[in-house]
Amino acid sequence: MLPVSVCMIAKNEDNHIEECLKRLRPCKFEIVVVDTGSVDRTVEIARKYTDKVFHFAWCDDFSAARNFSIQQASNDWVLVIDCDEYLENVNLAELEDSLAGNDHAVGMIVRNNPYIIQGVRSIMSERIGRLFHKHYCHYEGCIHEQVCTLDGREPKSFQIPLTFYHEGYVTESDKRMRATRNLEMLLHDLELKGPSPYIYFQLGQNYISLNDLEKASYYYQKGLELDADPKSAFVQSMTETYGYCLLELAKYDLAMKLREKYELFSHRADFVYLMGMIYMKKGCYAKAIEEFRKATTLSSCSRKGVNSYRANYNIASIYENMGQSEEAINYYRKCGDYEPAVRKLKEMKGKPS
Repeated sequence: MLPVSVCMIAKNEDNHIEECLKRLRPCKFEIVVVDTGSVDRTVEIARKYTDKVFHFAWCDDFSAARNFSIQQASNDWVLVIDCDEYLENVNLAELEDSLAGNDHAVGMIVRNNPYIIQGVRSIMSERIGRLFHKHYCHYEGCIHEQVCTLDGREPKSFQIPLTFYHEGYVTESDKRMRATRNLEMLLHDLELKGPSPYIYFQLGQNYISLNDLEKASYYYQKGLELDADPKSAFVQSMTETYGYCLLELAKYDLAMKLREKYELFSHRADFVYLMGMIYMKKGCYAKAIEEFRKATTLSSCSRKGVNSYRANYNIASIYENMGQSEEAINYYRKCGDYEPAVRKLKEMKGKPS
């Protein structure tokens, strides 16, 4: 058994928690579940998988609940997950090896998040800090809590061989209710702590959940105006999501100002692809093709396809609109089984030459 305790907080998660715990069972981790007031079968299901089920009186503070769960762990190393995160891949031997010498660092899991773009289901992958030594780190922040060191220093990080799929499905009404609750807590945090890139980022994320792109882009912009580390995953995400908001709002000139951040983020296929989209919307087709081609040469990305079939599809679309059918067909073919490209090839094949 690995010296790792999986710590979870839960409330009314009987539609997720069984799948989550079932996938963890073969790893033989210690599992700690802290319930914050469920009225469904969450506690009953949790007890099928662990005898370490505790109750915590909810106090509008996610960090307080997280830290309580960590206190119940028998092991010094804790892995924090949510009930709607399902284990996909793990290498237990490598995981155990990675713990040695990393007592003062945070282990970064891979989390795959499904989303819909242009009517097609896709995946966005992200690295997030979830594994740490409980005598070095804890959680801070009432809402959208973060792993912080106990001594206030910036934590170092290391990669761990753990991948989770984030189911994350909620009804539209639940989604709005959660976002509204989160906004109240975030605005309270903002009032207490003052301007913060991370709080502005989370405000933007919640307005995205409410489909209010104007307010989302407003808070993303405010976050990017502050001094934030461009190497931080949330800053990279904020920059790119801000760009997509501006595209959706047809604020192409404002989106074009992201060129000023090109040197900071152009190592990521996501950002280069975004710039290709901005140039395409502005009618700068040669520059758009240049960026999409560059995106296909980069390995670092979060959104699936931005460095392969999605970039090639946009190049093909540009060539098709310019009447360059042979080039268009060539790039549609590079998209493999990407359904929109397959349909385009059938349409073009049926057209008279």
